[in-house]
Amino acid sequence: MELVNHGITVESLVRFADVATDALLAAREEIDALNVYPVPDGDTGTNMFLTVSTARDELRQALAADADLDLAAGMTLLARAALLGARGNSGVILSQMLRAFLGRVAQVGAAGERRAEVVAAAMAAATDASYAAVGSPVEGTILTVARAASDAATEAAATPDARAGDVFTAAAAAARSALERTPEQLPVLAQAGVVDAGGRGLCVVLDAAEQTSTGRRPRPVPASMVTRQIPVALPTDDLTADGPAYEVMYLLDADADAIGPLRESLAALGDSLVVVGGEGLWNVHVHVDDVGAAVEAGITAGRPHRIRVTHFAEQVTAARRASTRSTRSGRKVVAVSAGPGLTSLFESVGAVVVPGGPGRRPSTGVLLEAIRACGAAEVVVLPNDADSVRAAEIAAHTAEHEHDVRVEVIPTRAQVQGLAAVAVHEPGRAFDADVREMTATARHVRHGAVTVAARQAITMAGPCEPGDALGVIAGDFALVGSDLSDVANEIVDRLLAGGGELVTIVAGEGGDDLAATTAAHVEERHAHVDVVVHSGGQDRYPLLVSVE
Repeated sequence: MELVNHGITVESLVRFADVATDALLAAREEIDALNVYPVPDGDTGTNMFLTVSTARDELRQALAADADLDLAAGMTLLARAALLGARGNSGVILSQMLRAFLGRVAQVGAAGERRAEVVAAAMAAATDASYAAVGSPVEGTILTVARAASDAATEAAATPDARAGDVFTAAAAAARSALERTPEQLPVLAQAGVVDAGGRGLCVVLDAAEQTSTGRRPRPVPASMVTRQIPVALPTDDLTADGPAYEVMYLLDADADAIGPLRESLAALGDSLVVVGGEGLWNVHVHVDDVGAAVEAGITAGRPHRIRVTHFAEQVTAARRASTRSTRSGRKVVAVSAGPGLTSLFESVGAVVVPGGPGRRPSTGVLLEAIRACGAAEVVVLPNDADSVRAAEIAAHTAEHEHDVRVEVIPTRAQVQGLAAVAVHEPGRAFDADVREMTATARHVRHGAVTVAARQAITMAGPCEPGDALGVIAGDFALVGSDLSDVANEIVDRLLAGGGELVTIVAGEGGDDLAATTAAHVEERHAHVDVVVHSGGQDRYPLLVSVE
């Protein structure tokens, strides 16, 4: 994350989130295979990936809705999204480290404070926050790796001519060295012949920070660090012979003065206690045998919600079962829909619908849950929005490795492309053939839209003022006018200039009359072309149109 004018930019914040998400995705299976502490449930890499990817998706969605998003709002949003999306022990700790790091960066402004010093101080704050969040800190874990990184950062920043990139480089190198020593500090790691999984995940994140700041690719992890596969349950049917059997997580609305007593109550019930957050919102994680008591402690402290309980033995048994045989069958299409009418159209052909659209694009986690919950052995995903394609691809990759399901993403960038693709979907065909046919159909659809300018701007079609009618072709502004109907007619004419046999018009919220007049224009000017009109109900776009 490069620092500019005593702070990071929104653009560099997004770059870091992208690089970190992609790097954790690539390392997810490796990190899962290292996971033997605190319980060998084989999900540390997945949890850290989902934590960061959820935060990244929220940041990108906010930036798409508001191109002028300022840095302070971006950092606050990223920190909060990481807190809300945190999964597992290491994911919760990582979310607190991100929160503390960004909080310290936001305090920049001290006289004479150099950029390198800001980075080092922020890393030290992140390490302190991670230790404070854990009920009983243990060395040889992510905490040890974090301490080594922040100590090296502080030392590097003390050099008068040090730059922010130098600090990240020193921190990442120190983290890798500390990671290699974790088996010397934690006997369970030495017995399994692995390094700490959470520490490895933190190294991936620090490598991403170094890459974002300097442009240099991180060093590859030594092959010797991964020497085993995901663990299986012990004969006792728990993951550890004498440890708690359940992981309990929930978000908690509570005052800060209630957190101390909550920590004491939960510490008496189990282990692996982590409580992070602030300003009235907390993320609570603990391993216990008495799930009810852990939830009741939250009720005493405030209002727990989004409660998630995992039985470790069942989790690993399910993973082991999925690796030998699949309980899934059939094929499903998961489609992102931008309006109630579009939802009805997708559902009428059997698609599983995920609500979306500008300003409310689905996260990777939401798409992953839709893929998982549909129960199919083969899934085709239609993101139907350019900014949702990457989230869909990450969800698909994760689902294939977690849930024994084959997933293909057809990179549809418009709702009408998704409608065209699902219209030729045929579950009776071979999966590859079905995907090829849907992809080819979507690719050959020429698509456009009509919307209304919300503010003054310079577009590819020229300047516009609030209230102007804007015509869109293939995602780019192509026409600025004063009348929606005139602009809609011109967009259709341009799309038909390359030929076509079918025009599909989708009316948005309040756009039925516009759709009718546009259809009439097509029938009058292009008599050889068939016209189909649907009520989509999408907002922001009174009209969507496609030509096939």
